[in-house]
Amino acid sequence: MMNSESANSKVNSTTPAAGLGSIQEWLPHRYPFLLVDRVLEFRPGEYIHALKMVSGLDPYLQGHFPGNPVMPGVLIVEAMAQASGILGRLTFPDRKNSCLLTEIGETRFRRQVVPGDVLELHITVEKQRKDFFWFNGTAKVSGELAASCVFTAKLS
Repeated sequence: MMNSESANSKVNSTTPAAGLGSIQEWLPHRYPFLLVDRVLEFRPGEYIHALKMVSGLDPYLQGHFPGNPVMPGVLIVEAMAQASGILGRLTFPDRKNSCLLTEIGETRFRRQVVPGDVLELHITVEKQRKDFFWFNGTAKVSGELAASCVFTAKLS
């Protein structure tokens, strides 16, 4: 288990959730490609719980699919990857570089994600070696599994 006193001082299970301002400090992504709206809880080197509010105004829903908008599965996986990037930055707050996705596997989609849904992102660190992290991610809507995957990222 890794520990980071400075990361814990910003957000943890006993302080208010982190919103857009903090997320933009931790991730280089910006609208329309920022897919994490709020961090609810985390423990450096272990897990993060975050949210993505899916809106009918999200630009990718205009063409996927007209009259029947569905969040693309690849963007659900990207939302999980962005949450893991936040966890990487909170685990190592002195590093200001990127957390880059290197592998995706065992991906399953179980439920459509549509406008009005709140995507609950649950990411756990399975192992870490040097700059590489192996994650297990799930995305849920109202507690129902929407997607899951395992993936690897490199903190550069």
